[in-house]
Amino acid sequence: MNKNVIVITGGQRSGKSSYAQKLALSLSSNPVYLATSRVWDEEHRARIVRHQADRGPEWTNLEEEKFLSKHNLAGRVVLVDCVTLWATNFFFDNKADVALSLSQLKTEFEKLTSQDATFIFVTNEIGLGGISADELQRKFTDLQGWFNQHIAGIAGKVILMTSGIPLVLKE
Repeated sequence: MNKNVIVITGGQRSGKSSYAQKLALSLSSNPVYLATSRVWDEEHRARIVRHQADRGPEWTNLEEEKFLSKHNLAGRVVLVDCVTLWATNFFFDNKADVALSLSQLKTEFEKLTSQDATFIFVTNEIGLGGISADELQRKFTDLQGWFNQHIAGIAGKVILMTSGIPLVLKE
């Protein structure tokens, strides 16, 4: 267990990111926002712009699609938003190879969290809904679920967001 790793999980629009930002700001006056998203289309670009507008000048903003550990984050409070998009980048680059993507994600997660910093990971519980009829979506849901289990198992604290309400699952 790593007490410097916090996982905030939940469904879409459950309040994960805003809660994570408030938590990061309560731990540091100048936290790092480590954004993992690629721009997939114009609607997604608008989401990114909305997230950027939510953050003020106190944030150090970094954008990194896959290799988060290449940044020296020692001594910082780091908000990684989000694990789902981070996993998506590996999944698509690896042509939907779940085993390879999971292995690479775990390796990169270990490298990143070996730094002496506090990490807050935002992730999605995409497996709470029904089973998709699409094989690609089922594969990604498996990858996301297994990676969420991995990081939550290592984390010192896990919070589930539901309707904007934080529920502490592990402390």
